[in-house]
Amino acid sequence: MEPVDIQIAGDEVERGGEILTPEALAFVASLQRQFGARRDELLAARRARREEVSRTGRLDFLPETADVRAGDWKVAPAPADLQDRRVEITGPTDRKMTINALNSGARVWLADMEDASTPHWSNVVGGQVNLYDAIRRQISFTSPQGKTYELKQDQRLATIVMRPRGWHFDEQHLLVDGAPVVGALVDFGLYFFHNAKELVERGSGPYFYLPKMESHLEARLWNDVFTFAQAELGIPHGTVRATVLIETIPAAFEMDEILYELRDHISGLNAGRWDYLFSVIKYFRDSGPSFVLPDRASVGMTSPFMRAYAQLLVKTCHRRNAHAIGGMAAFIPSRKDEEVNARAFAKVREDKEREAGDGFDGSWVAHPDLVPVCREVFDGVLGDRPNQVERQRDDVEVSADDLLDVASTPGSITAEGLRDNVEVALLYLEAWLRGLGAVGIHNLMEDAATAEISRSQIWQWVHNESKLDDGTVVTADLVRQVLDEEMATILAGADGTDHRFADARRIFEEVALADEYVDFLTLPAYDAVVAS
Repeated sequence: MEPVDIQIAGDEVERGGEILTPEALAFVASLQRQFGARRDELLAARRARREEVSRTGRLDFLPETADVRAGDWKVAPAPADLQDRRVEITGPTDRKMTINALNSGARVWLADMEDASTPHWSNVVGGQVNLYDAIRRQISFTSPQGKTYELKQDQRLATIVMRPRGWHFDEQHLLVDGAPVVGALVDFGLYFFHNAKELVERGSGPYFYLPKMESHLEARLWNDVFTFAQAELGIPHGTVRATVLIETIPAAFEMDEILYELRDHISGLNAGRWDYLFSVIKYFRDSGPSFVLPDRASVGMTSPFMRAYAQLLVKTCHRRNAHAIGGMAAFIPSRKDEEVNARAFAKVREDKEREAGDGFDGSWVAHPDLVPVCREVFDGVLGDRPNQVERQRDDVEVSADDLLDVASTPGSITAEGLRDNVEVALLYLEAWLRGLGAVGIHNLMEDAATAEISRSQIWQWVHNESKLDDGTVVTADLVRQVLDEEMATILAGADGTDHRFADARRIFEEVALADEYVDFLTLPAYDAVVAS
């Protein structure tokens, strides 16, 4: 192994020395040196492709990979503890959430080091400490109020599937050869180095959710990372299992190709619907009124373009013997308002019934109280079967036009929708800057994806001179007026001065109203965290 030129620029984290060992850092450095330049090339390819879409207003299936789509091939069989995924719970890797998720009764826990977390160094390293302990069944937590949380010994714990950051993010607290390491390689590398052998010995394996990919070439890079890492640590080839989130519009046109590139290491695809909505807005932000969506609250999985996406995902997965995992139910039950709960639970049930009826093999929830609802729905369809991969959706035919049919989405842009977008983005950004990636707002679990939709809609409405349903044009001045009003309301109810709303407002204006669209709001937010 090459001499290690690696520098830790972050502050000390409790028990960080157990994770940031010389050997683990050397492994991360080897990943960066092997794959960092390819990642840079793929980000450049993303930009070039988006520029082409800006000129043409069009995406289509790739002619050069037609043979892959037409071929008769399957992905590797799923391991035993990923055969049944009827309920998956998502959440950040803080210590309390780790225990609650594993105890929740869900089959899988998406241990999220991406959108439901923040890249504060204490979260990056602390999350690895918590996962290390959880895998070894040595984790406990005592709250400031004195309540103790421990793993249940009398039930099956959820299978851990860790989500690292996307390819676009660099970790500024860890430098190799003087440059920041790719965040995805930090998250993957530390987790794999410390836990791969332990997981295999315990009858499981190193499993990953891969976010925000935009092409099969990015999937190929992940496959090469897995192959390299397994060889370096003496783990048998094919031990890693990935589930790819189809949460960008270009990836929706390359589902077969993504499965093919990862065929030795993949077990399924997930319909990451909130990021997918964000991606549709982002990709076609300057393609004219036909790509302008109404209020976020009125766009759901019954919208024609979202329905096409979901059904194509199921058909593609099952044809290749892969699992199709449904989208997030983000509702947070109220301890005070049973009427709100009744309405929300009915909507969650309807959503999960549609997914199970379409052929999905399981789905996501954001709160333990939703696990029984999701499980009951999928139990009713699956019975004793672990999944319904055998259900081929030969009746589904989805064209490029279907995937791009944004214009037929019912609904309008309203003053209330504009105000909701401003409020959610402000509240979420402020919490994010303080280190919280999953934030409960109005009984919904908001994460980076939903905040991205909010600010991207505003950018698109302003730049397309969209009108509210009362005829008012959405201008930057109107947005700033709403912003002033929402800030005043928020600050009037804020406790003390230990908050970051001034920074949140500045970043909001940068990502929602600047002439040039910022690809990810978390990038300027991260710069503010590093600078503070």
